[in-house]
Amino acid sequence: MSGSSAAPCRFAHYFAICGIDTETGLEPDELAGENFEQSPLKRTFKSKVLARYPQNVEWNPFDQDAVNMLCMPKGLSFRTQADQRDPQFHSFIITREDGSRTYGFVHTFYEEVTSPQICSAMHTLYQMHNAESTPSSSSSSSSMDSLASSLDEADSPTSSSSSSRRAGGYDSSRDTLYVSKALCLITPMPFMHACRRFLSQLHRAVTADVAPPLPLESYVHNILYEVPLPAPGRSLKFHGVYEPIVCQRPGLGELQLADFPLAEAFTLLGAENLVQVFTCTLLEMQILLYSHDYQRLMTVAEGITTLLFPFQWQHVYVPILPASLLHFLDAPVPYLMGLQSKEGTDRSKLELPQEANLCFVDVDNHYIELPEDFPQFPNKTELIQELSEVLLSFGLSANTGAPPRTRTSPGSTPGSTPSTPGRERKTVALRQLEDDGRNGNLAVEELAVLELLQGNATLERLQALTKRTGVTVARVDALRAGVKAQGTEGQGGRTAAEEEELRNAKLNVQLREVFASRFTTMFADYEAFVIQSAPDLESWLTNREQMHNFDKASFLSDQPEPYLPFLSHFIETQMFATFVDNKIMSQWEEKEPLLRVFDARIDKARLYNVRAPSHRSSSYQRCSILKESAQAIEQRLMKIDHTAIHPHLLDMKIGQGKYAQGFFPKLQADVLNAGPTNNKWSHRTATAQRRKDRHRQQTEHLALDNDLKEKYMQEARSLGKNLRQPKLSDLSPAVIAQTNWKFVEGLLKECRMKTKRMLVEKMGREAVELGHGEANITGLEENTLIASLCDLLERIWSHGLQVKQGKSALWSHLLHYQAREEKLEQQQQAESPVSQVPERRKSDCFLAMPSLRVFLIQDMRHIQSMSEIKTDVGRARAWIRLSLEKKLLSQHLKQLLSRQALTKKLYKRYAFLRCEEEKEQFLFHLLSLNAVDYFCFTSVFTTIMIPYRVVIIPIKKLSNAMTTSNPWVCVSGELGDSGIMQIPKNVLEMTFDCQNLGKLTTVQLGHDNAGLLAKWLVDCVMVRNEITGHTYRFPCGRWLGKGVDDGSLERVLIGELVVPSGEEDSGRGCRTPPLQRSPSQTRRISITSLSGRGYKPTSAQIQEAIGESVNNIIKHFHKPEKERGSLTVLLCGENSLVAALEQFFHHGFKSARLFQKTVFVWDFVEKAVAYMESADQMGDLQETAEPLGMTCQSLCHYVNSINSTPRNIGKDGKFQLLVCLGARDRLLPQWLPLLVECPLILRMYEDTALLRDRSTVSTLIGVLETIHDFPITLEASLVKGIDL
Repeated sequence: MSGSSAAPCRFAHYFAICGIDTETGLEPDELAGENFEQSPLKRTFKSKVLARYPQNVEWNPFDQDAVNMLCMPKGLSFRTQADQRDPQFHSFIITREDGSRTYGFVHTFYEEVTSPQICSAMHTLYQMHNAESTPSSSSSSSSMDSLASSLDEADSPTSSSSSSRRAGGYDSSRDTLYVSKALCLITPMPFMHACRRFLSQLHRAVTADVAPPLPLESYVHNILYEVPLPAPGRSLKFHGVYEPIVCQRPGLGELQLADFPLAEAFTLLGAENLVQVFTCTLLEMQILLYSHDYQRLMTVAEGITTLLFPFQWQHVYVPILPASLLHFLDAPVPYLMGLQSKEGTDRSKLELPQEANLCFVDVDNHYIELPEDFPQFPNKTELIQELSEVLLSFGLSANTGAPPRTRTSPGSTPGSTPSTPGRERKTVALRQLEDDGRNGNLAVEELAVLELLQGNATLERLQALTKRTGVTVARVDALRAGVKAQGTEGQGGRTAAEEEELRNAKLNVQLREVFASRFTTMFADYEAFVIQSAPDLESWLTNREQMHNFDKASFLSDQPEPYLPFLSHFIETQMFATFVDNKIMSQWEEKEPLLRVFDARIDKARLYNVRAPSHRSSSYQRCSILKESAQAIEQRLMKIDHTAIHPHLLDMKIGQGKYAQGFFPKLQADVLNAGPTNNKWSHRTATAQRRKDRHRQQTEHLALDNDLKEKYMQEARSLGKNLRQPKLSDLSPAVIAQTNWKFVEGLLKECRMKTKRMLVEKMGREAVELGHGEANITGLEENTLIASLCDLLERIWSHGLQVKQGKSALWSHLLHYQAREEKLEQQQQAESPVSQVPERRKSDCFLAMPSLRVFLIQDMRHIQSMSEIKTDVGRARAWIRLSLEKKLLSQHLKQLLSRQALTKKLYKRYAFLRCEEEKEQFLFHLLSLNAVDYFCFTSVFTTIMIPYRVVIIPIKKLSNAMTTSNPWVCVSGELGDSGIMQIPKNVLEMTFDCQNLGKLTTVQLGHDNAGLLAKWLVDCVMVRNEITGHTYRFPCGRWLGKGVDDGSLERVLIGELVVPSGEEDSGRGCRTPPLQRSPSQTRRISITSLSGRGYKPTSAQIQEAIGESVNNIIKHFHKPEKERGSLTVLLCGENSLVAALEQFFHHGFKSARLFQKTVFVWDFVEKAVAYMESADQMGDLQETAEPLGMTCQSLCHYVNSINSTPRNIGKDGKFQLLVCLGARDRLLPQWLPLLVECPLILRMYEDTALLRDRSTVSTLIGVLETIHDFPITLEASLVKGIDL
C-alpha cells in the first residue's frame, strides 16, 4: 500500500489549494506545448500551490511541483460567463522512489477573477490575437511538440474563421472572467468516495447563500488532525460540512483497499477488452490510456492495477500525465500512463513515439489497440463469462451479446456500431473500428447504463433498459436516485448515495475476487518451485543478481498445455520476479502484505482441497467466496465501528474566517499548521510512535544497518527496472537528461540480462543433448525469450526518436538505410557499369559452394518478399529472427549504426543509439548470442518459399568429373521434400525454390545410367538454404553405377550441418570439402567397397558402437517432441544403428575373393533367404515351431520386396533399408537367429566372426529389443517404392 503502517494513522496528510497567483499574474506554460494560434482563453497558463496545511509532515514531505502539476495537469483554465463552468472531480497518485504511494483528490471549480491586472492582461492578449489572427497551422519539428499541438488544435471547434473566434473571445468591458481553482486532499490511502464528498461539501459551503455553521477552518482542521485512518477491518464515520461521511477498510485477510469503481472501468471498456488490457499489464507491455476525463484515466488505471493481486506493477506508473511531461511517452520501458485527450481529437492525430509494443486504450470510445502477437490469458472465455455474471447480478451488462471480433467484422456496415448519442464520432474512426476487429464496442444496454451513470438518461430509456435487462424498477430507481444524489450533492437523496457506494464496494470486491481466484488456482503450487539458496538476508541481497530463484522449467512442465504461452511470458516479468523475491525475503522479515493474504488463501484452498487432484487440469474453477467477501463489506458499512470527533470551533480571533460568497478564502494558517495537543487520540498515536521508535532501534542493532539494508533492497528490487514515476518537477534540461541517462543504463542492463538468459537457456539445452542435466520445455521458452529480445530492440530503437514513422522504429530505420544504400548502389553502377563476374568464376573452379555474400539489405529483401507478413512490426521481428539464425544480428546492427549521419538525422542527442559507449557494449552483448545455434526463423515461418542451392562434388582423382548419364536429386527436410529434380548434365550445380523444408535431413542422389561414362564417384552433396545461409553436407564417398561398387544407381545420403569456417564473410565454402569429410564415411568406404584395407574396428569397439547407437535412439524419444532432432541420422547417419550393424556383419566376413567380384553383406542375406525358401519347399522346416516359420516368411517377404523395388539402390542401400524396416516393425531381433542358424554362415564367415559367437548374438538381440517400446517412423525418402 503506502507507507501508512509506519506513518501516524491520520486520514489526510495535507489540504492544499491551487490556482492563479495574482502577484505574478498570467504566466504562459511553455512546457505544456505553447500554441500561439490558439485563442488566449484556450492557452495554458501556470498554476501555483496557493496554500497548504500543514506546511510539512515529516513522514510524507510535500512535493510542491508534483501536487501543482497533478492538481492542474493542463495548468489554469479560463472561462467567461458564456462557457460551462461545472465543478470537476479527479484523483491522482504520486509514486515515490521506493514504490510507496500517496493519493490526491481534487475538486476543481471556477471562481470569478477580481484582479483588474489579470482582466486587462487577458483583454490585451485578445486584441493582439485578433490582430494577428490569420488561419495558418504550424507544423512542428519534434514529434512530441506536434503531439501537444495536435491535441490542442482540435480544441476549439470554431477555429476556422477569425470572426467566429472574436465572437467567442473576451472583452473586459462586457465579459466576466472566471479562472479554475482546485481544492486538494492528500491522503495515504485511496478513500476516494469519502474525499470526494468532503471536498464537494466544502465547496458547497462557499457558494451557498447561507454561511456554514462553523468557519471553514474547523472542517479542514478536523479532517487533517482529528479524523484517524480506520483500523484494518473496521469502518469509520466522520463529519463533513453538511452531512456525515462513512468509509471502511478491509481486514488483514482481505484484498487491500481499492475505492475506485471497477464497475465504471468495465462499463467503459467492456469485459473482454478489460481482460485484454489486464493481460498486457501482466506481460509488462506499454499501456497508454486515453480519455478526456482525468477521473476516468485514474479509474481505469487503478482498476487494472488492483486486479493484479498478488502481483504489483513495478514500472513507470503515471495515470495522469501532465501536459508538460509529454516527452515521457518516449520512455523505452514498460509503463502505464494516462493521457488526456482534447475534445474532438482523433486517435489518428496522435503521434506516439513507439507502438510496436503498445496497448492503446481509448477509454471514451470504448476501444483498444493491442500489440501484435501476445498470448491470451488462460481460460479467457470462462473468465469473461464469470465476470459478466457478476456484473449482471448488479444490473450491468458486460456485452455478452457477441464477441467483439464478429461484431465489428469488416463486412458489417459502419452504421451497425452502436454510437453514443451526444458524442460526434468520426466515420473514419468507425471504419477503423470495423476493420480492427479487435474492439469490444459496448452493447447498447451498456451505453444506456453509462448515460444513466452520467446522469442524463431519460425515463423512456430507463424503461427500455428495465425491459431488456430484467432489472426491477425499484433497483433502477435507486440507482437513478444515487446518480442524482452524486450529481447534485445533498439535495435530499443522501441515503441513495450511500446505497450506491455500498453497491460499488460490493461489486468491486466481487470482481476482484474473481481475478484473485484465477491466480490462486494458477499458482497454487508456486512455493514448490521457489529456490531458497541463501543462508541469510545479507548474502541473498548481495548475490541477488547471480541467483536463480525460481525453477521456471519445472514449473512450466507442470502446467496445462493451454496455459503455457501466457505463463512462459509471465514468469519472465519483473512483477513475477519481485513476487518471488518477496517470498524468499519473508524467511527473514515480515511478509509483504499482498503475499501474506495470497499465501493464506493458498493454504486455505489446500485445507479444503479445492484443487482437483489431477495436476495438469486446465478446467476452469469458479470463485467460491463471492458472497462472503461482499457480506464482510456490508456488515462494516451497516455497523459503524468508530466515529471521529465532530468539527468544533477553533481558537480563532473574532472576525477571522470571514469570506466573500463564491470565493474560496485563504484559510488561517496559524490554526491549521499544528494539530491539537490535548485529545486522547493524538496521545495514543504518540505513545505508539515512541514504542515503534524503540522497536526500530532494537532491530537496527540486531540486523544490518537499516540504511545499508534499504540500499541493498533498492538495488535488489531495481533489477531490470529503472524508475516508477518521472520526477514531477520543473523540467530543466538537466533533469530530462538525467532521466534519459537512467533509461540508457536500464536498457543496457536489460540487454545484458536478456542475452545472458538466452545463452544459459541454450547452453543448458545443448548440455542436455550431450547427456548432462535434464531436459525442459524449451521450445516454448526459447520463443518467449526471442520475442522479448525483439521487444527490447524495438524499445531501444524508439528511444529518442526525432520523428515517428510507422509502427516499428527498427524497421523504419532499416528502410531509411536501405533507401540510402540503394541510391549509392545506383550511383556506383552509373559510374562503372562493369559487372563483377570474374570474382564469381574464381569460386566456381573449386566446384564448391560459391560464397554467400553477407548483405544486410539482402536479408531485408528476403523479408520484404514474404507475403505472409503484413505489418512493419512483423517484418522487424522476422528480420531479427533471421539475423539471429544467421549469427549476424550484432554485425548487421553494427553496420546499420555505422551510418552515423543517418543515426544523427533520426535520433535526438540523448537517444540510446547515440551513446557511443553503451551502444558498443550493447552490440557486444548481442555478439555473444553467436555462440549458440538458433533455428528461430526456419522453425517459425514454415510456409514460405525458400531458394536452395545444390552442388554435387565428385572425387576428381578416381573418377571422371564428367558423366554421360542424367543425374537427379531429391532433398528432404523435417517439413517435407523437394520432389525429384533433374540436374543439368555436367553442371553439377543448381538452384531451386521450394516451400520451407525445415532442417534438412536426407538427399537422394541418383542417375539413369545412360551413355558410356555412366559411372560416377561422388564425394558429397552440399545444399544451402539461400536465405538463412545454413549449409548442409551430405557425405557419399561411393560410386554410382552398374557393375561398380555395390551396383547402386541411387543413394540416400544423410546430412550434417556445416559449421562455417572462421572467416565469416569471405567464402564460406571455398575450402576444398574433403578436408571436412567425416571419419565415418572413410570407414564405410574401407569396409565395403575398397576391399577392407585400412581401418578395422575390434569386436569390443563394434559392440560398444551398437550399444551407443541404440542408446541414442532411446534418448531421442525421451526428449520433448519439439526438441527431437532427426531420427534418420540416428538410424542411418554417422555412428548410427545401420553403421554399427554393418560393422557387426562385416566382422570376420570373407568379402574379398581372388579374381572375383567383391561380396557384400547383402549377398549373404540374399543367399540365406534363398536357402530358407528352398528348405521351406522341401519341407525341412515343417518340424520347426510355428512362430519360427512365420518369422522366416516375414524375412523372405521383406528381402524380396526390397529386391523387387523399382529403385536402383545398391546392395549396401538394400541392407540399410532392411535394418530400418526391421527396426520400425520390431522384427530385427527375430530375424537374427534365422541368419545365424543358416548353414551358409560357415562358408561366408571366419570362425572368429561375431556373428558366429552365440553369446554375442544373444546379447545383441537383447539390446535391439529395447527399441521396441518406441514408435519408429521412417522418412519417406528411405522407404519410397517399397511395397510390403
